[in-house]
Amino acid sequence: MNSAENAKNAVDAQAAQAIETTEDRYERGLAVLRTVGGQENPAVLDSLADIAPVLGHMTVAFGYGDVLSRPGLTLRQRQIATVGALAAMGNAAPQLRFHIDGALNVGVSPAEIVEILIHTAVYAGFPAALNGIGAAREVFEARPDAAATPVGTEPLPGDRYERGLAKLTEVDGHAGDQVVASLRDIAPDLARYIIEFAFGDIYSRAALDLKSRELATIAMCTALGTATPQLRVHIHGFLNVGGTREEVVEVITQMAGYAGFPAAINGINAAREVFEERGASGGEATGQAG
Repeated sequence: MNSAENAKNAVDAQAAQAIETTEDRYERGLAVLRTVGGQENPAVLDSLADIAPVLGHMTVAFGYGDVLSRPGLTLRQRQIATVGALAAMGNAAPQLRFHIDGALNVGVSPAEIVEILIHTAVYAGFPAALNGIGAAREVFEARPDAAATPVGTEPLPGDRYERGLAKLTEVDGHAGDQVVASLRDIAPDLARYIIEFAFGDIYSRAALDLKSRELATIAMCTALGTATPQLRVHIHGFLNVGGTREEVVEVITQMAGYAGFPAAINGINAAREVFEERGASGGEATGQAG
């Protein structure tokens, strides 16, 4: 397909969207919100009815009708990304509790939710992870069907460093060697902690598959807005473990609703760099791991 045809298709798509009414978008969003929230009358609408009903309408029409209803990710994947991003940002506890509950509603297990929150410690620190676990505990206690049980309590086999280096190589390719080399002259212990803790202790845990971990990591790094080099590495990593470019674009686009449009735009620019670096045939990550 040439550039003229691409441009025409884009114009046609915009025209089709223009025909769609705001009420169409709202009704589609309401259906998605009911699936995620598990309520016929979503509480977000009632909570805003007295002061900013238009914000409630926008939340449903744009957040759910325009974005979360897109076909590029499943609702399960979207909730994994949202829980990870909100936990990492650490400033939206009510919304985090809602989306933990929503994750349960669309098939994410309690063990997987706990694992996403443990994973948050690598990218946003232990306070964010601990606060996320506190939010999860509240949600689980209110749901008899979602009893929280400890996950991954058995020691992982083998040497932490060797296990971590193998996992880092599996996810990031040659970046595993590069991260050690880039820090050896100034902070060799930091390089060792990245390998032993981030990849040896966290990434090696079995409660969450690698593709889901990398999806959550892209969401976290995009939402935080302070980790563009690491975002690029983990876009590579996501593609290395079976993710697609469409899924990368979708999860970053989704972050516009949770972290703002600047964060999403910066994330898309990082994705563009990765896609260009990999070219049509793919490739491995370069740069900083973690």
